[in-house]
Amino acid sequence: MLKKWTLLVLTAILHLHCVRPLDNGLGRTPPMGWLSWERFRCNTDCKNDPDNCISENLFRTMADIVVNEGYANLGYEYINVDDCWLEKERNTYGELVPDRTRFPRGMKALADYVHSKGLKFGIYEDFGNYTCAGYPGIIGYLQQDAELFASWDVDYIKLDSCYAHPVEMDQGYADFGYYLNRTGRPMIFACSWPVYQIYAGMQPNYSSIVRICNLWRNFDDIQDSWASVESIIDYYGNNQDAIVPNAGPGHWNDPDMLIIGNFGLSYEQSKTQMAIWAILAAPLLMSVDLRTIRPEYKAILQNKKIIAVDQDPLGIQGRRIYKHKGIEIWSRPLTPLFQNYFSYAVAFVNRRTDGTPSDVAVTLKELGLTSPTGYRVEDLYEDVDYGILSPQTKIKVKVNPSGVVILRADVQPDFDRRLSYYSTTQKTVFDPLNQIFRVRNNNEF
Repeated sequence: MLKKWTLLVLTAILHLHCVRPLDNGLGRTPPMGWLSWERFRCNTDCKNDPDNCISENLFRTMADIVVNEGYANLGYEYINVDDCWLEKERNTYGELVPDRTRFPRGMKALADYVHSKGLKFGIYEDFGNYTCAGYPGIIGYLQQDAELFASWDVDYIKLDSCYAHPVEMDQGYADFGYYLNRTGRPMIFACSWPVYQIYAGMQPNYSSIVRICNLWRNFDDIQDSWASVESIIDYYGNNQDAIVPNAGPGHWNDPDMLIIGNFGLSYEQSKTQMAIWAILAAPLLMSVDLRTIRPEYKAILQNKKIIAVDQDPLGIQGRRIYKHKGIEIWSRPLTPLFQNYFSYAVAFVNRRTDGTPSDVAVTLKELGLTSPTGYRVEDLYEDVDYGILSPQTKIKVKVNPSGVVILRADVQPDFDRRLSYYSTTQKTVFDPLNQIFRVRNNNEF
């Protein structure tokens, strides 16, 4: 396992140096923010449901909360409008028009409000005749729409592909990206190009996608269910050899929105989504009603240590390194590095449904952590620091059903001499850890 994993990491690093990302200077770490679609969909009934309809009031409210309740300080900076913001027809000049009732002040005014909060503004369109909800698409108006978005001071463009021909997407997305860059306004370009070609049985040209898009979707839309999250996890694990090499600073695989705090995920499942999205170096785009989110789910979204894993500057997407009888281990190389040894985030996931926590025991060396200087290991959800461990140390975690334990192992620049003493007997080195595990799990090594 070790030699294979080391080779994969080195291959990923070489790939990052060989592939030229989109030259707009954006998305050097995965974008973070709030997006309306999964939670609020295409609710346009502002007469009967004014608090939850797609309107300027909804986005202003979410911008206020993102700032006032600490999300912005943690990196959540984009407030993104999704589908259903438009009138059904362009105006006489061929321009897109925001719904006059739900966005009476227009998109430039909404962007100005978002910017006044120190945040950034995103918008949605479709490379097709229509958006997925039936509003005007950009076909025939690529340059005009790019210039219009720039004039509105948009910072992020999500381009969908309903009502479009997959064979035309390679050229069409490239053209629209060209027009975006030509405006001179830096705008994140989020593409749906690959997933529609995959649906059509085509093989996406990822070398081209990486050059054109800052992020892209390559699997199904997320739904408000654990089954949906599991299907995404499986897709990324089963196809990681093709997917992982394309990710890096400026260009990211996008497994879709965070649905933490909605209706479909338990507390344990919510922790799992956040941890795996961080391992995947995924964009962290919340789609939840921030007005009503419960504190324990808010704490997951605001977990600084897991956000730091997601935002690691190396930008290496993690991999599933073990899968057997419902237990999975996912690992991601991180900074800091010391003498060519990476630090790591390691997630232990229990996919079993037998109703009892599962024990997983493994040495650091078996996880690919081989630095002779050792690693300082901590649990990112429980805020437990296990001290400096050697590669030969066996750790044992207890993982709840559909839950996760995520550890961070930071390589040490100087070997702690006490470790050599403690590691002379298994009993001595594990005594302090056993005390912690008894408190957490009523369990010993």
